[in-house]
Amino acid sequence: ATGPAAGVTAACGSPGGWWGGGVTAVLLPARYLLCASGDFVKVYSVATEETLRLMGGHGDRVTAIQLNPHNHMQLYSSSLDGSIKLWDFMDGIPIKTFTVGSKLLALYALPSLEDSVFVVIPKSGERDTFQLASVKLTKAAAQDLEAKELSVVLDGVDASPKRIAFGREGEYVASVKEVNLQVYFFKRKQLNRFSVSAIKTKSGNNHFTCIACHPTEDCIATGHADGKIRLWRNFYHRKEYTFSTLHWHHDTVMDVAFSMEGDSLLSGGVESVLVLWHNESDRQKDFLPRLGSAIEYISMSPDGALCCTLHSDNRITIINSNLRFSKSIQGLIKSADVKTGLVVDPRTRALVLNGEPGHLQFYCLQSDQQLFSLDIVQRQYIHQAGLNQADLVKVAFSAQGKWLATVEEREEVTDPELQLKLWFYDEETQSFKLNTRINMPHDDHITDMCFRDMDELEDDSLILVTTGRDCVFKVWVIVEDTDPEAQQSVSWSCDFVGSYHNYPATNCCFSEDGSLLAVSFEETVTVWDSVTWDLKCTFCHPPGKIRNICFGRLTCSKYLIGATDCGFLCCWNLLSCALEWSAHLNILVLQPDPLSEHIAAVSWLSKESSLFVFKPNEPRPIYIQRNLCKEKIQLAAFVPRDEPETIASEKYLWLRRSQLFFLTDTQELMTLSTKSLEERLTPSSKQLAVEESLPVTPFSLLLGKHRRQQSQEDTDHGKLVVRSKHEQDSPAVKELLHTPAHVLPSASFLCPIFINSLLISKENKSAEEVADEVEMESEKSEDDSDEEGGVTEMEQEDTSPMELLGETTCKLSKSQEKELRKIRKMDYSWISAF
Repeated sequence: ATGPAAGVTAACGSPGGWWGGGVTAVLLPARYLLCASGDFVKVYSVATEETLRLMGGHGDRVTAIQLNPHNHMQLYSSSLDGSIKLWDFMDGIPIKTFTVGSKLLALYALPSLEDSVFVVIPKSGERDTFQLASVKLTKAAAQDLEAKELSVVLDGVDASPKRIAFGREGEYVASVKEVNLQVYFFKRKQLNRFSVSAIKTKSGNNHFTCIACHPTEDCIATGHADGKIRLWRNFYHRKEYTFSTLHWHHDTVMDVAFSMEGDSLLSGGVESVLVLWHNESDRQKDFLPRLGSAIEYISMSPDGALCCTLHSDNRITIINSNLRFSKSIQGLIKSADVKTGLVVDPRTRALVLNGEPGHLQFYCLQSDQQLFSLDIVQRQYIHQAGLNQADLVKVAFSAQGKWLATVEEREEVTDPELQLKLWFYDEETQSFKLNTRINMPHDDHITDMCFRDMDELEDDSLILVTTGRDCVFKVWVIVEDTDPEAQQSVSWSCDFVGSYHNYPATNCCFSEDGSLLAVSFEETVTVWDSVTWDLKCTFCHPPGKIRNICFGRLTCSKYLIGATDCGFLCCWNLLSCALEWSAHLNILVLQPDPLSEHIAAVSWLSKESSLFVFKPNEPRPIYIQRNLCKEKIQLAAFVPRDEPETIASEKYLWLRRSQLFFLTDTQELMTLSTKSLEERLTPSSKQLAVEESLPVTPFSLLLGKHRRQQSQEDTDHGKLVVRSKHEQDSPAVKELLHTPAHVLPSASFLCPIFINSLLISKENKSAEEVADEVEMESEKSEDDSDEEGGVTEMEQEDTSPMELLGETTCKLSKSQEKELRKIRKMDYSWISAF
């Protein structure tokens, strides 16, 4: 975010995936996948799909990443902040930072040039005009360097990195824009321009959309908006050039890429199908269909063994060279419109919102991956513009996540088609099952709904309230199903219908104890008794309709907060039924923290979003963050932390128990944090590889964690733990944990080696064995004579395991020692039965 306050950093795009234009992904041979994601560069494990590292340091969106052609353990990244960074991505350390000064929209690094890279920059003094320029990277010992030496190569290029490509061994560069193709030859310093006709057909126009150059031959592949692919040859001559056409896509070709050998061509588009063209022939092609959403980018690994496709729904698909699906990394799905708002699942603490059309996505903020997707509409979605199809518009969870309520609607010209669905969480299947379907619960659009936040152990306390533009709010309760053929014992039914002066109902919420219900009707807020449904009081603050309402919590439960669309934030006292205070703020989002008294309010003024955090009993905010971001924040949600965070500054104590997330109108997910990027990383994400740079397997991480915990427990309890000194260095253990399963020898071969490595050698006796032998000798000698017994006892004391540890024990009398031996010999195994 722009201009964060001191001590608080705003993380844009993480979590939240890799949304935004100009994003590229890089595959390393069979191990890692690197991709630009907001302000960061993420490193994923190809084997486990885990996020291994999050590299941050840019001040704005990362536009491109490229492996250093002279060292494949290093990575270049460019950003809109005007800088190029060189990373050691194995350690996550920035090696160099080159400040160019101008916004960088694309980056290209060539093996033929050691100290220069190519970037796309805006043309000075002209709007929406861009140039391809060469940047000389300064060689110096300092980490922060200036790279102001730029030389323009091409004028009038497109800002998209997909529309510029470099030819064989960097001899030429090709660029496409609209209907024009231009090729610049570096040695000849010759520029050739070609164009295609701008005739518009039923399938689209001829505009160029993407470009790729053959790695070993002089051939250029271009994709077009009409679904055609053109292969250009002999473009050294301005008039004698030739091109052939490949055509399968029915709509825009989004990206094309040659294989590393150049014997095949990959293409993708809105059909969600990856097409593999063999030998540049229209007749020889293979397909990988049903990839889920439109393919926007295609990237090949340096060894040619894998390719990856980046999709419009914020997903990366990893595909084998034989065109077989391998892995999928799903981020937060970018929906056309987040109508459900940001909701937190009480069970998993996942963020829940619109996903694929008609689906709810459950998104884990910790792992930055989707947990699962729930099909709500349960109808086939047709990808065609202009169709009125059912869409998911509202969602609400009960307090413990046992019940889920959803609303779906289809916009019609005359009257909308509505459905209210109640879902019950099944513990056996670990998923939601549809319990009740209610057709047309309201006569017009449903504007809001909420559960009564009370104990769910008794179904009698469960209440769902819905509000609608039909000027009523309805109360839904659980009733026993009397139908003998019904599959479930309970269902939901309408219990009460309320209204106020025939005004449309817009918002609703319950108080913390569930005793009061607040419903807004245009300019008026009404408060109802949730037992008798009597109207208790009304509040009004004209002018302006009520935009948001919420009750205070804990010590502030006697207050009701409301925001109007005319720019007022009001606080009413429920005991005195009077206005406590008001502030002139254009509040778009009002979000209470479920674990504290704090309420977050986001305002929009002068094309910037600002954050105010306050307690209802104090009109003065406890935290203000102006100019939080330039985008308009539409939604927000407090997500409870697993453990309270330790915060030194009193100013940020409101972030201790919950974390605040925002979603902007450009669908960027943002959060506030008091920790630096390095501190926010989990231990597993800090360690890229172990044992010869092999990926960390989940089992080895789990075993290592268990061993550390066991060691810590032993230390805390003061136990003497005797282990073999070769246990951790056992080759059998290493082989079992770190060798891929498909190349391991048989279990019968590994088992004896593994068991033998865990056995303790007889020559090395533990302290406990020494103590047992001494005790046996003392008991044997006790029967011979009392005098000899005394000598034996002295010997036993000299070789006591406690003294071996350096501790001094008090000496017991002879009678006490005898009594202690009797107690030791007694059988206490019967106690285990209890």
